[in-house]
Amino acid sequence: MINALALNLIADVMDWDTEEATREYAWLRLMSAVKYDGYSDFRAGVRFLESLSTWLRQFKPADRRIAYDFVKTRLVYLSQAEMQRIIEVFIPETVTPHLRKAAAAEVGIKAWEVWGNADGVAAFNRLLRRSLFVGLSDGSRIDILRRANSPRLVQDQFVPMLDIGDEKWLDLGKELAKAQGEDARFDNVYLIDDFTASGTTFIRQVDGVWKGKLNKFNDLVVKARASLGSKFPVSDKYALHIHHYVSTDQARRKLEEKIADAKANLANRSFDQVTITEGLRLPASLKMVAGADAAMLGLCERYYDDHLYQRLKKHCDEAGQSDMKRGYADCALPIVLEHNAPNNAISLLWAETSGRHGHAMRPLFRRRDRHG
Repeated sequence: MINALALNLIADVMDWDTEEATREYAWLRLMSAVKYDGYSDFRAGVRFLESLSTWLRQFKPADRRIAYDFVKTRLVYLSQAEMQRIIEVFIPETVTPHLRKAAAAEVGIKAWEVWGNADGVAAFNRLLRRSLFVGLSDGSRIDILRRANSPRLVQDQFVPMLDIGDEKWLDLGKELAKAQGEDARFDNVYLIDDFTASGTTFIRQVDGVWKGKLNKFNDLVVKARASLGSKFPVSDKYALHIHHYVSTDQARRKLEEKIADAKANLANRSFDQVTITEGLRLPASLKMVAGADAAMLGLCERYYDDHLYQRLKKHCDEAGQSDMKRGYADCALPIVLEHNAPNNAISLLWAETSGRHGHAMRPLFRRRDRHG
């Protein structure tokens, strides 16, 4: 009943005739059931259809067709099932090939020979146990990653957040020593996050000062090493692996540039070699641009409340932008993840404002904001 009422509301808002409404109802029901209703931040009693009707109503009648067509043809939504699959293949498709190649080099055989060679298998298992997986946010979904790889990987190889104190470091080292001997250290550290669109949250420089999650982790390692000395369980020059479950092409290129800079210029750098990987790399064509996306970008200009920028001014200024019409760092992405709407997506998708400095914005997918 609620579903039917929501569909009728959308038909009224869009001014569809019976034939068009019948055609669109089929698509809306399908996409709601298969994808959009699974968004984790819909409020009680509200799912995609109810949210869509409210979202469309904020536009003038002449602009509603543009907004609806954007949702139908341009929006990219990664569902829970899709995200889980990306998480589950991380170890077998990213970690395993890398460690198998390292094990082969250690033993002196070809990578494809490792599984048929006892010394190769032993080397691989040793390297795997000496790998540490660190989540950079709740989006890293360490719980899912750990369950998907049990018992191959043990609980003491996972750290869910960047809040590792001395006691935790000692516990990690104690368990590793039980399995591998007193001299064992973590030789590979994987920093894991769910999504990067610009790369600036992970690493950036502001007025010559390094900031971001990589700098925070590096400082954490330097401090813990100074505090614990020989009891610190990570190798002096460990290999650092940066992995995002989903990355844009723009972020990947920015990370490569800034990591090369950090390797050369980051003071007290604790890591040695660095690899950058992603489970899903979004194409450069995903970004909305003038021309093909001119109509929807026009709505982003007209239906905007600059209070959004004022509230996030510190972070926007660091990214060199003067408004939030196209999202953080002007990424202009038409994307939503099942557990949150990235602030790099166009703000019309996720912003909720009172209209203090412009148009009162209503979200299609309400965002949990970590800033402001």
